[in-house]
Amino acid sequence: MIYPIGIQDFEKLRQGNYLYIDKTTLIYKLASGSGYYFLSRPRRFGKSLLISTMEAYFLGKKELFKGLAMEKLEQNWTVYPVLHLDLNTRNYTKEDSLRKELCRHLEIWESLYGDEFKERDPEERFFHVVQKAYEKTGQKVVILIDEYDKPLLNTIGKPELQDDYRSLLKAFYSVMKTLDKYIKFGFITGVTKFSKVSIFSDLNNFSDISMDPRYVEICGVTEQELHDNLDAEVEQLATANDINKEECYTELKDFYDGYHFRQNSVGIYNPFSLLSTMASQVFSYYWFETGTPSFLVEILKKSRYNLNRLSKEEVTADVLGDISNMDVNPVPVIYQSGYLTIKGYDKRFKNYLLGFPNKEVEEGFVNYLSRSFSRLSIDDTFDIKKFVLELEAGQIEPFMHRMEALFADNDYRVQGNQELYFQNVMYVFFKLLGFFVEVERPTSDGRMDLIVKTDDYIYVFEFKIDKSADEALQQIEDKGYALPFATDPRKRYKIGVNFTSKHRRIEQWKIKE
Repeated sequence: MIYPIGIQDFEKLRQGNYLYIDKTTLIYKLASGSGYYFLSRPRRFGKSLLISTMEAYFLGKKELFKGLAMEKLEQNWTVYPVLHLDLNTRNYTKEDSLRKELCRHLEIWESLYGDEFKERDPEERFFHVVQKAYEKTGQKVVILIDEYDKPLLNTIGKPELQDDYRSLLKAFYSVMKTLDKYIKFGFITGVTKFSKVSIFSDLNNFSDISMDPRYVEICGVTEQELHDNLDAEVEQLATANDINKEECYTELKDFYDGYHFRQNSVGIYNPFSLLSTMASQVFSYYWFETGTPSFLVEILKKSRYNLNRLSKEEVTADVLGDISNMDVNPVPVIYQSGYLTIKGYDKRFKNYLLGFPNKEVEEGFVNYLSRSFSRLSIDDTFDIKKFVLELEAGQIEPFMHRMEALFADNDYRVQGNQELYFQNVMYVFFKLLGFFVEVERPTSDGRMDLIVKTDDYIYVFEFKIDKSADEALQQIEDKGYALPFATDPRKRYKIGVNFTSKHRRIEQWKIKE
């Protein structure tokens, strides 16, 4: 089996005899209509291959679809002029980057359909290219735009440049409405729905299929597709990892499945990680390692977000699709980027429950957050091991001494809400150790700051800033924070911790059984 890892060109994939999980039934269903469609999916989820497959179909390359569903579904194989705009190939941090990229594509199209308007602005050139492509071929034009939001994501933190890009793209894309009679089909992909309203507001027949139940499977791999296409390969993977095939399927599901793009929909596997695992025969964080979400971490910090909410966030559909206010609410962009997914739906209040899709994303994201919120490195396996063994053995005093050292080595320049900062560091740290963690668990008389559970112990933490460890312990007693675990056979420890805002570290801690 040849795995198409990193292969985004459908023609190359088919001619090279790579594995292809047939999505052409869904493509045919989409292409049979007319109008403009938008699909949001995380990076490395097969959007570019989907666009390339559409391009091959509209160019009438019937030979590439031999043996696929499309071969039987399509009878005419009409050849259409296709304008494929791929914005994923450039870094847009310089002022003229986007204009240069648009002009590069325009030059390619003008070489086919005429370049007498090449001295004009990009949107004017686009207008004439579409019109002349129709006039020259006698067929309506197909427009395919891949990663429309790459220039905007590249300029987060540069609002003036981002505004310039937004204006340029709005003018460019608006051409599609004025030439609607010349256009058969338009398909646009991106990671986010970022500025969709402002950029594409002139397209009245614009359909967002990101949460459409008919197309949830159009990118990625379903459980059924995994069994139908890769069963023998899963058995080989199981053998390589010294487990049986059923255990291997479970491990694959835990690591890479779990993406839900609407409520009550089938789970989707991350295709890049799944195929990378099959090729290497090793379970790892393949998707996460292809790109660090640095802009997400900066948004989390800027918005003063409580990291504990990542695993139990609730939002409405309107909020889920709007990232225009990410500095205040970072959840939509985290969801659309693939770090959160839909875990449940409240029909009564129409709220979505979000959480991490799988082990790869949760562990990868927490590891990355640990380096962003503290100087502790996941690569320092000796320290990690010590922390884990001490908590598992109930050795809370040496553990707290080690925690003191952790905060003493932290970044001194803590700004904003210090209590939230310390709480976030503690949450990330305990998640990093692999323990069950709850932050701000509600009780009948308040909220516990932090609960950590191991097989044999339950640790109830209360944090104070510029007060005392005694006050923190007294709050645990007064509020009865340990009472919910009174019948639990595990041994319980109550830990009061005081942080000093002056020195940004743990000043004092006390323990009570």
